[in-house]
Amino acid sequence: MNNPEINFTCVERFLKYVKIDTQSNHTSTTFPSTEKQKDLARILVEELKQIGIEDAEMDEHGYVYATLESNTDKIVPVICLCSHMDTSPDAPGKNVNPIIHRNYQGGDILLPNNPSQLIKASEHKELEQQIGNDIITTDGTTLLGADNKAGVAEIMDAVNYFVSHPEVKHGKIRILFTPDEEVGRGVEHIDMKKLGAEIGYTIDGADLGSVQDETFSADSVVIEITGFNIHPGFAKGKMENAIKIAAEILERLPKDSMSPETTEGKEGFVNPVSVQGSVDSVKIKFIIRDFNNEKLVEMENFLKKSADEVVSKYRNSKVQVTVEESYRNLKEVLDKNPKIIEYALEAVRRAGVTPILDSIRGGTDGSRLSFMGLPCPNIFAGEHAFHSVLEWVSIQDMQKAVETIVNLCIIWEEKS
Repeated sequence: MNNPEINFTCVERFLKYVKIDTQSNHTSTTFPSTEKQKDLARILVEELKQIGIEDAEMDEHGYVYATLESNTDKIVPVICLCSHMDTSPDAPGKNVNPIIHRNYQGGDILLPNNPSQLIKASEHKELEQQIGNDIITTDGTTLLGADNKAGVAEIMDAVNYFVSHPEVKHGKIRILFTPDEEVGRGVEHIDMKKLGAEIGYTIDGADLGSVQDETFSADSVVIEITGFNIHPGFAKGKMENAIKIAAEILERLPKDSMSPETTEGKEGFVNPVSVQGSVDSVKIKFIIRDFNNEKLVEMENFLKKSADEVVSKYRNSKVQVTVEESYRNLKEVLDKNPKIIEYALEAVRRAGVTPILDSIRGGTDGSRLSFMGLPCPNIFAGEHAFHSVLEWVSIQDMQKAVETIVNLCIIWEEKS
């Protein structure tokens, strides 16, 4: 990088942030889904002000907004740097105890407070690229929170760098930290006019050097079955058990395809995520994912057809299928704005890393932001094995992410 050397602060920040419990909650009806996410938001606002970002604020929804003002005479597109503050509710997230494994030399990584958990080198191939690096894990009893507090710490470090080096030119940069990304509601209350950015980058990826210009398209499907209940002692030829009808519908799902456990790459899936109900009625919730919107619809039609055919065998039972859009593949937007990706790949190169352009088998805040008028690919943060007690991140990868963010802002200024 052709800039003054960065005095990295991302690791110290990260180790502080992960100890703050910010798990979101799938079942909550409030926003944010948990008030404790605001605990981190308040700390970030205070740290931004200490750095010198005077307008840093948390709004009533828990979003953190801040501005690094332009220091160039050029007209540069306003860039938004975004990461989410919440952590996944899929594993314990309270009392996180981060551990640094210095100078990793290969092999499995022991998690001292949970001998039943082991980060196996054979199952985590990314560790092959970490020889000599320093790996941060938990003690094995909680998730780490690198998803996405690594991204938060890296953005904070990049902002700190620019404030400390006013001679390095950049355009106006808007910082956005969001709650509730892990429960699919991260952009629900963003004030886009207030944000005032033209392009965005989420810092929420895994492998060193990765830039992601494609995500799943995603929908949710709910199948509601109304059966026919009667006293079981007098039910012969009359009862139509909604639980058994639901089981028949689920039985129609392919065993060797169309599921998360049987797909990879660009293959989509249908995944039942909850079943609730009784003999009278049952509700089955599915998530549907594919990179291709037409294939998404095909899988939804498969579910509708399966449900209709099963229920048609029952005289007094009914079924209702509801489809709700979650987000769409951001590539559709980014392909219209090639510079956004080109400059990100160049930023990775300037950090001395070979860039990897790939797809996410999932979504980010950027998926929906892209369709809200803010084209927003995803850049690596270094997080791995997220949503589990095996989560880990490399210190050196985090530092390269900071360099990449800095380079990216410089490139936009240079080429404007």
